[in-house]
Amino acid sequence: MKMLRLCAAALLMMSGVAQARPATPANIVATPALWRVQDADTTIYLFGTVHVMKPGIDWFRGDVKAAFDGADELALEIIEPDDPNVMGAVMMSKAVAGDGVALSDRLNEAARAKYRAAMEANAMPWQAFERFSPWMAGMALSVAPLQKLGYRADLGAEKILRAAAVKASKQVEALETVEQQIDFFATLPMAQQVEFLNATVDGLPEMEGEFAKLLRYWQAGDPKRLARSMNESLEATPQLAQTLLIGRNANWAQWIKGRMDRPGTVFVAVGAGHLAGKGSVQDQLKALGIKTRRVKE
Repeated sequence: MKMLRLCAAALLMMSGVAQARPATPANIVATPALWRVQDADTTIYLFGTVHVMKPGIDWFRGDVKAAFDGADELALEIIEPDDPNVMGAVMMSKAVAGDGVALSDRLNEAARAKYRAAMEANAMPWQAFERFSPWMAGMALSVAPLQKLGYRADLGAEKILRAAAVKASKQVEALETVEQQIDFFATLPMAQQVEFLNATVDGLPEMEGEFAKLLRYWQAGDPKRLARSMNESLEATPQLAQTLLIGRNANWAQWIKGRMDRPGTVFVAVGAGHLAGKGSVQDQLKALGIKTRRVKE
């Protein structure tokens, strides 16, 4: 269950990994959390995003919309290439295992059978993944159930925010490169990659409920419950937590500290998991002597 939550949480923390199909609008009014860092001439808003969403979730409103409208710049985790083939090519270049071992041969007999059955059930031939590292198959299987349920990457918060920023002629910048973000998974030790893949396979029947729960907490602007649900899995795998969450949060806090030296208003949008719980961006900023304040609806 703990690693299952990590699989679901990855979709709240990583941009550019999901594609999905349309579904019927739900007409849900959401009030996701927003924070502010401010000095005499600089304001930086911190907004936690979800990278895939269903139609009909009305979140770009209220204080979030007002903060974005008042910002001069938008900062995202990455700027995805306009051509999806470019992103695919980068992922493929990172996904091929360098040691030539077939993916199935990394799994024990029981895990191998479950993995192959899961791939086939989600219309992904396991043979096509044999030359890849386990993280690639694990990520593909993390996304597959949400595709069937109608979650759409084009409705993810980053896509909406970037389109609005371009329309308003705001500056858009990235905290990380596409290559850096993919490397967070691609450079994991092989044992952790296998663990991630096996946990993804084992948790597929519950993936819908886990992701839906995290999404409900995000919609309600409840980072404490989001953290309790998500960070339990990260605490159980401290090396993974350091790679995917805490280390990146520390880097972004340093970026924010440096940006405070220049005047202006910046809207920073990163995966919601980075702004929740122990080791969050807010915690990292506090360690640097910078206070953050929650903006309330």
